[in-house]
Amino acid sequence: MNHFRNAVLTVFLILAVPFIAGSVGYAKEPDQVKCPVLSGSVNKNVYTDYQGKRIYFCCPPCIQEFKKNPDKYMKQFEKEGVVLEDAPVAKKD
Repeated sequence: MNHFRNAVLTVFLILAVPFIAGSVGYAKEPDQVKCPVLSGSVNKNVYTDYQGKRIYFCCPPCIQEFKKNPDKYMKQFEKEGVVLEDAPVAKKD
């Protein structure tokens, strides 16, 4: 009976650890999938970098709209729990 209880406990821990780990602050992968301006799907070829983060958009005009009030959109990302991709660091020659 003791072996059965240990087996059940082991299976529980194997299944529960990923859920527990995810809730205690392990880093999330970037997950921006919608344009902050028009809420459409992002095009990974249309972006700007802001405060060390890469922001993707659905179309080039949305970049100009974002730049009018970037903090508004950054606050919205934070409110929605969106994790932004880090902007690449420019190489110094």
